Amino acid sequence: MGFVERVKKGNTSSGVAALGNTFLAGIKGAAAFFSGSGSMFATTMHSLADAVNQGFVFLGSILAQAPPSERFPTGFGRVINIFCMVAVVVVTVMAYETIKEGWHLFQQPSESGNIWLNIGVLAASLLVDGFVLVKAMKEITKETKEDRDGWLLVQAFKSAPKASPATRLVFYEDLVATSGAIFALIGVLLAQIFGMLRADGIFTMLIGVLMLFVAFRVGYDNMVGLIGVSAPAEVEKKISGQLLEEEQVVDIYKMRVLQEGRTYHVEGTVELTKGLSLAEADDVKFELTDKLLRSPEVSDVVLGIIEDNNKKSWE
Repeated sequence: MGFVERVKKGNTSSGVAALGNTFLAGIKGAAAFFSGSGSMFATTMHSLADAVNQGFVFLGSILAQAPPSERFPTGFGRVINIFCMVAVVVVTVMAYETIKEGWHLFQQPSESGNIWLNIGVLAASLLVDGFVLVKAMKEITKETKEDRDGWLLVQAFKSAPKASPATRLVFYEDLVATSGAIFALIGVLLAQIFGMLRADGIFTMLIGVLMLFVAFRVGYDNMVGLIGVSAPAEVEKKISGQLLEEEQVVDIYKMRVLQEGRTYHVEGTVELTKGLSLAEADDVKFELTDKLLRSPEVSDVVLGIIEDNNKKSWE
């Protein structure tokens, strides 16, 4: 697979989000500079952090598709987890700066101007972040092949743990970004229309806290991914069902399914009916391996075979 093909297969949500947040960071930064609004500063920092993060993640999703090599036989699926951890560091630093600025504005509130500029920019932010959020939610349901009945947001929350690390990051970040734009808008209105100047600092700190939530959530998910996490129970059940469908397979002696980025690595030993020749047993093994590898979510299969031991091992 060439580099251009890898770019085309990169995580679409993170690429679109990186472009959208770069645009938003620019217009929000200009609005914050001319108005002096702390809430606008906070949401600018958030969009800037999101743009950097999602750019990193998009690059990581491209590199993660590199084919296995002799030195790295299981492939590069976990590269995306490393890039997501870099993104977590960026979000944490930006969250600290945002909370610090909010505390300063709370202690020393000051008036800001250009209310209509702020409202216009935040309205644009809601449209762009909302579009990216909806795209990320649709990407989650597509990756996890979940039933799309019901509210999209509810389905995305339920399915997010099974989505790819990149899509999860975009979903959580833009969920907070959309909420942050709403909080910033409330802060601007309270400070500039109702004269509640401390509201600017309060909502600035609240946006910073939301950014910390994203850093913790994404950091935890990717730390687990780097260590090596078992596949969801339904994935393991599906793979075991495919193995047990084979007529000569009596039982599964043991099996382990690990998540490697967006795909799964399968290791196991199956019990075959007694009396098979070595050649026949090898044919069954190769047929099972090919069967599992035809599934797009399985990247690597290592199967062993033994004769039936008359003991039930797999429930």
